[in-house]
Amino acid sequence: MKRANVVFCVMFTLALAASAQRRGFRGFYGGSSESLPQANSEAEKKVLSALDEAQRNGETFSSVSVSDGRLLRLLAEAAGAKSVVELGTSTGISGLWFCLALQKTGGRLTTFEYDSGRAATARTHFQKAGVDSMITVVEGDAHQTISRLKEPIDVLFIDADKEGYLDYLNRLLPLVRPGGLILAHNVDMSPDYRTAVTTNPALETLFYQQGEGLGITLKKR
Repeated sequence: MKRANVVFCVMFTLALAASAQRRGFRGFYGGSSESLPQANSEAEKKVLSALDEAQRNGETFSSVSVSDGRLLRLLAEAAGAKSVVELGTSTGISGLWFCLALQKTGGRLTTFEYDSGRAATARTHFQKAGVDSMITVVEGDAHQTISRLKEPIDVLFIDADKEGYLDYLNRLLPLVRPGGLILAHNVDMSPDYRTAVTTNPALETLFYQQGEGLGITLKKR
């Protein structure tokens, strides 16, 4: 199946899930969305072990939920992402979910984090998971450091300062390839961003609310 068709099917499924939520259903068919998935390889097992350890140590408080993490992985893998850019590394939990996809697609993650302490914790998690070689962590103010990005982006994930979402979108949208995805966490906290992605005719957006609110935007071809 072509990559564009896969992404369309994924987004259609999410629309159905959102509709089911409005009717009172919870979770996904086939198991709890808050459970870690089954490992399909030793590489996956190592990443999932790192996620499980972080969860048991209470290190996921400022990160994506398991259901949102599973969704990030699903979207990135379905899109065949070679280049994922993340704004807001935090402690690396969302990065680990992306790496489950990137292990399959042969891609790389470039992730930006303002806080040096969180960046250090993320690097530790990446090393434990054995995925540090596929990740570049950029420290500092992302509003400045994203200027170094030049290559096309397959998946852009925004989960940093909420008042900065619109700036990130405006500056990086030209780099997102046609057919690429823009994902934004906690979108309810950024009304300007929501307006931008729902009024731009070049974008198609839906909002998935099972976790902490994820905006899923397709850059049309």
